[in-house]
Amino acid sequence: MLEPAERYTGYKAYDYLEPGVDYRVFDYAKQIGRVPEYAGLELTTAEAERAERLLREEMVISLHEHVQVFPENMDLLKDHIRQGREPTGYEGLARSGLTVVFDNGMDGTCCISSDAGWKYQDVLFDLGVRMADLAHQDFVIKAETLKDIHYAHETGRIAHVFALEAATMIENEVDRLDVLYGFGVRQMGIAYSEANTLGSGLKERGDGGLTYFGERAVARMNKLGIAIDISHSGDRTCVDVIKASTKPVFITHAGARTVWPTNRMKTDETIIECARRGGVIGIEAAPHTTLSPEHPKHSLESVMDHFTYCVDLVGLEHVSFGPDTLFGDHVGLHHAFSSQLSLGQAHGQVEFDEVPYVDGVENPAEAMGNIIGWLVKHGYSDDEIRAVVGGNTMRVLEEVWV
Repeated sequence: MLEPAERYTGYKAYDYLEPGVDYRVFDYAKQIGRVPEYAGLELTTAEAERAERLLREEMVISLHEHVQVFPENMDLLKDHIRQGREPTGYEGLARSGLTVVFDNGMDGTCCISSDAGWKYQDVLFDLGVRMADLAHQDFVIKAETLKDIHYAHETGRIAHVFALEAATMIENEVDRLDVLYGFGVRQMGIAYSEANTLGSGLKERGDGGLTYFGERAVARMNKLGIAIDISHSGDRTCVDVIKASTKPVFITHAGARTVWPTNRMKTDETIIECARRGGVIGIEAAPHTTLSPEHPKHSLESVMDHFTYCVDLVGLEHVSFGPDTLFGDHVGLHHAFSSQLSLGQAHGQVEFDEVPYVDGVENPAEAMGNIIGWLVKHGYSDDEIRAVVGGNTMRVLEEVWV
């Protein structure tokens, strides 16, 4: 893990407010050192120096994270969420080496006014409060354009891109996409596990594909310059979206169903169609997702089994990473929101041993550093590493963000 970035001044979320007066105070999980550092890489000195150089110097992009800090006591999670003030983990991000992070906020767990989540007013509140906090510091900057990303890279900052895992909150109002774009959203999913007005999610018994309204929404996202994500959509809906979009689409955080046969993973057909039209798959690492027969105890190694499979399937230029990590007990979050996140239907087809955390890819501070270390250890060239940790994503954004 890197030393803190030079530009980081020590700012903590909502430092401009008075704790206990302006908002309720919770004890939050450690951003650094909550779990032991990963010991599985065993890099030589030369390999470690090369990995650190790449992490410091190259454009490093995570296609999917949740960079908030969660309560240490997860029994208080819903009380914390209800106040609608999610703290960004600036301390952890300062050690991450990230140039760009696609932050997906609370999404289906944005339960400010309703336990069901996905309410339009709640999503806007979450986005607005997070933006207010970002505006009070100068290390993690709100990014809406390619120019913003290059500025962050050149000046030692982190470009923070707002993303949403589904378009459920737009209901049947296509113009809400324009509003969300105005709030800074630059990437959006179609459906999150449950079907919505656009199409089917991956948990449904039947997948009716992209709806007529979904086609309108895809066309509007293309016109606005919102990158489309199909990670949680059903199989038919995924392929329909790829074909309906005039721009490449992302699978921001998933793995290969051939490697681990659950609904949460993507079929070869979906991955191939995504790549054929210029898109990229970001390899997922949230607990109990990208497991593999060779590494059934979820760790960096099982995550990379999905990476190597996808590279063999569609080529290195169509693969990247969206680790989907956060600061706090991710397994505890899944337990608290198992129904909203449809975990039974997404992961329940195959038995697995639960782990307390994903060793090596536990949080945003360590994820990309360990991934780069693994790539160095396994003989990938600097050019290949540049491509999969940032270059492939930038290629798509250059076409999508008009």
